[in-house]
Amino acid sequence: MSPDAPDAPDAPDATADGFTGDLAGNRLPRTDRLAGRELRVVEASQDDLVLRFRTGDVVEWRRGAHGGTDWYEAIEARPGVWFLTLRRQDDPRHADVLVVREDTGRTLRVASDVAPEPTPGWPRVGQTFTPGTLAASEATGAEPGPTRDLIGLRALYRYGPGLVYEHVYLSSERYAWQCLAGAQRGQGDVDLAATWSLGDGLYVFTFREFLIPVATTWLYDFRAMRTTGTFLALGADDTVTCGAGGAFITELGRVRYPDEQPV
Repeated sequence: MSPDAPDAPDAPDATADGFTGDLAGNRLPRTDRLAGRELRVVEASQDDLVLRFRTGDVVEWRRGAHGGTDWYEAIEARPGVWFLTLRRQDDPRHADVLVVREDTGRTLRVASDVAPEPTPGWPRVGQTFTPGTLAASEATGAEPGPTRDLIGLRALYRYGPGLVYEHVYLSSERYAWQCLAGAQRGQGDVDLAATWSLGDGLYVFTFREFLIPVATTWLYDFRAMRTTGTFLALGADDTVTCGAGGAFITELGRVRYPDEQPV
C-alpha cells in the first residue's frame, strides 16, 4: 500500500507526504536488548560490517576505513531474530534494513536508495539485497535467497484499528494491494516487489512504488502471522524519512499455477 497517489499516472515530481493511517499500530515493539553488544557481518566482496550498539538507538559502525555513529532501531521478531533499521547522517538518501538470525548465523541486508532526480517510468527508490553471515557463528541452513513461495497467496494485513489492506502476490516481481478499511478504502495498485526466504517461515518482502518515491522492507513471520516493516520515503521538502509499519496477517487462500505457466 502507498500514501495517497496523485491522479496523473506520469507525475514525475510526486512525493510520499501524507501516509494515511497508523501503519505501525500492530507493529512489534522496539527493544534495547542489543545495547552493549557487537555484531560483525561478513558479506562477499567487501569488508566486514562491524556494529557496536552503544545504546538502544545509537550504533557505532565500521566497514573497512569508513565508519560513523548513527541512529538505529532494533526489533526482535523471534528470539535471536533481529530486524534492524540503520540510517546514516552522511548519506540521508540511504537506509539499510539488516535481518539477523543468530540461530543460523545468516543475515540479509536490504539497502534502499532514493535517486537524486526523478526516474520516469521506474521506481525512484532502488533496493539491493546482500546475504551474509555472522563472523562469530558457524552458518547453518540455506543461504537467504530469492523465492517464489508467496506467488498466488492472497492475504489480509491489519495494521491497526480500522486499517486493513489486502495483498495478492502475482509473480516473482509484482504484487497487488487494495485498501479494504481506512482512509484509502477503494484504492489499489500493482507495484514491483521481491521476496527472499530466510527459512523456517521467515521471509523478507519488499516493494517499490512507481508513482511515489517510497520503498519498504518487511519481515514476514508466517509462524506468528505478523509483519514488521520500514518505509523509506521522499517528502515534498526533499527530506528522506523512515516510517514504521507492522500488521497481523490473515491468509485468505492461494492460487496454484500450472507448472507450464511460470510467473
